[in-house]
Amino acid sequence: MKSARNTLPEEPAGGVTAGIDWARDDHAVSVADARGREKSRCTVEHSTAGLRELISVLARSGAREIAIERPDGPLIDTLLGAGVTVVVISPSQVKNLRSRYGSAGNKDDRFDAFVLAGTLRTDRARLAPLTPGCPATVSLRRACRARKDLVGHRVAIANQLRAHLRNVLPGAAGLFSRIDSPVSLAFLARFGTQDRADWLTPARLGKWLASIGYSGHTGPDVLHARLTAAPRGLTGPDADAQACITQALHAVLVTLTEQIKTLSTQIGGQLAAHADSHVFTSLPRAGTVRAARLLAEIGDCRTRFPTPESLACLAGAAPSTRQSGKLRAVTFRWACDKQLRDAVTDFAGDTRHASPWAAHLYSQARARGHDHPHAVRILARAWLFVIWHCWQDRTAYNPARHNALQTLLKQDQQSEA
Repeated sequence: MKSARNTLPEEPAGGVTAGIDWARDDHAVSVADARGREKSRCTVEHSTAGLRELISVLARSGAREIAIERPDGPLIDTLLGAGVTVVVISPSQVKNLRSRYGSAGNKDDRFDAFVLAGTLRTDRARLAPLTPGCPATVSLRRACRARKDLVGHRVAIANQLRAHLRNVLPGAAGLFSRIDSPVSLAFLARFGTQDRADWLTPARLGKWLASIGYSGHTGPDVLHARLTAAPRGLTGPDADAQACITQALHAVLVTLTEQIKTLSTQIGGQLAAHADSHVFTSLPRAGTVRAARLLAEIGDCRTRFPTPESLACLAGAAPSTRQSGKLRAVTFRWACDKQLRDAVTDFAGDTRHASPWAAHLYSQARARGHDHPHAVRILARAWLFVIWHCWQDRTAYNPARHNALQTLLKQDQQSEA
């Protein structure tokens, strides 16, 4: 099955194309005619009045198509709202295209806008108009990416807190499995210095753990032994002076943990209300956040990926082949959607614990000498073919209809018989 790909008409309306080199405060605009000559050039501010002026400039020049380097933001929303066809050309492509218009290769915003306009005129067969996702998908994508950023901040603060505790209270640094777990954060709030920790006995620690509803499998005797076996931390005035740092890092970590939990709940609600939620939540080990990330990064525009190969390439799951003469090299694909690759590999890497087919593909890749990240990318590519078909057909994943999985299960049954 192949999905029809959105394409540009063979010729732009009126033979006029435009390009924008966007920036934070203003945007350089260039309009080119059918012969590739620059008709007009201007700079508009990134403000309500400036964006309104931009639409007027495009209307006066007859430009109904515009090329730009980014796919989202207020500028894109304004252009799409005015009925302008937007084509996204990545910055890396623009960097290589500059040499077509001059040998110096200098970076200039106004020149880049002209390069974008010229490329939109000459390379139309290789370009596609931007088709934004529905508001539900866009909102879900922003929530998922915000949560991912917060998780990164939580990891950084947790590492900073752990390093700090190794100097002032080593016993607390490795007392529990995770420094950002609820019991670990509660322990630091109550026993944040060596003087307070010295008050603890196995019995007192057991009572305190029971009071906070600790349900871990490690008993208070073992935890207390860990606490006393570690090097002693600072005591007295020195400990009190360092306690403010512990409290500050603890407060940031608590806040991040709470906000991540709040965002996760919101993501779950948005995912449940999305029309494509059943496709991604049916995947093994997808859960809520993983399913939401996959949906958000793949999107809901079926024409964006006309084939499963196009999806695999953008996700960085397909290798890049370079050949010159007798030299042929198959290498890692650097040019891809990093957010999509992270979402797909995170999902694929965990499916080997739930799907015999995924475990088989992963073990085969490792047996061929590939390291773990490479094996996960191979598995991710295989999963993307499955996901693409489910996504295009708008059907949930059904293991009983997964032919490769069923073939493997039959082989296992025959070998056991």
